[in-house]
Amino acid sequence: MAEDTDTRLAVHEAVCAERYEGIQRRFDENSKRMQKIEILMYVIMAMVLLGPGVAAELIKKLIGM
Repeated sequence: MAEDTDTRLAVHEAVCAERYEGIQRRFDENSKRMQKIEILMYVIMAMVLLGPGVAAELIKKLIGM
C-alpha cells in the first residue's frame, strides 16, 4: 500500500511539473504581448491628453524620424 501511494504521488508530481512548465511558458509568451499593449496604451493616453498632432510629433522623435 505504501508503494502504491508513493507511485501515485510520483505520477502526480510529474503531471503537475508538466502543467507548471506549460503555464510558465504561456506566461512568458503573454508577457511580451502585454508589453506591446502597455506601449499602445501610453501612446493613446498621450494622444488624448496632448492631442493627436503633439502625440504624432512625440512618436516621430522617439522612433527617430
